Amino acid sequence: MNWDWSAVGDFMPKFWDGLLVTLQALVLGSLIAFTLGLVWALAQRSSLKVVRWPVSIVTEFIRNTPLLVQLFFLFYVLPEWGITLSAMTTGVIGLGLHYSTYTAEVYRAGIDGVPVGQWEAAKALSLPRARTWTSVILPQAIRRVVPALGNYVVAMLKDSPMIMTIGVLDMLGEARQFGSQTFQMAEPVTVVGIAFILIAYPASLLLRALERRLVR
Repeated sequence: MNWDWSAVGDFMPKFWDGLLVTLQALVLGSLIAFTLGLVWALAQRSSLKVVRWPVSIVTEFIRNTPLLVQLFFLFYVLPEWGITLSAMTTGVIGLGLHYSTYTAEVYRAGIDGVPVGQWEAAKALSLPRARTWTSVILPQAIRRVVPALGNYVVAMLKDSPMIMTIGVLDMLGEARQFGSQTFQMAEPVTVVGIAFILIAYPASLLLRALERRLVR
């Protein structure tokens, strides 16, 4: 196989467009995952079975079905029920919803890790339940789980090419389109692979350093 540097140059404008789409999906998907994951975690701690059980069933179902199936359901099945989303919106929601079930477990572990004495101190001070959560429990729990949440951002980055299957031109989507038009697939796919390494590996090192700092 002869490496064609001109193909790399021709692909780069499309690569930057795809990179922007990938980062947008990653950031927005992460926001959904972090926010909805906390909602799931708190709902699963509810004293009301009518809240706790349905949430547990939904999160288990989402966690144990493939992300690709969920993307196809959102993009191809929901329109049959009158709900039509753009490809990008579907990708963002799919990534965020899928990973929210994992961040929920991270939050749960963080909340369970808060010392019992903190709960007892809040009760002794007669703090309202809402303030106990917002001022005492959640700040400590979230601080403990920041590195774990970051790991799921990296995992989401590596799963983001799946949104290509519903027509989103992320990095890999642009590479596939370029390859189908020019019959030069090796160069664009290699560029995309290197880009994922250059993003994911430094992020992993940063998360390790952050974890060491937070556990001191």
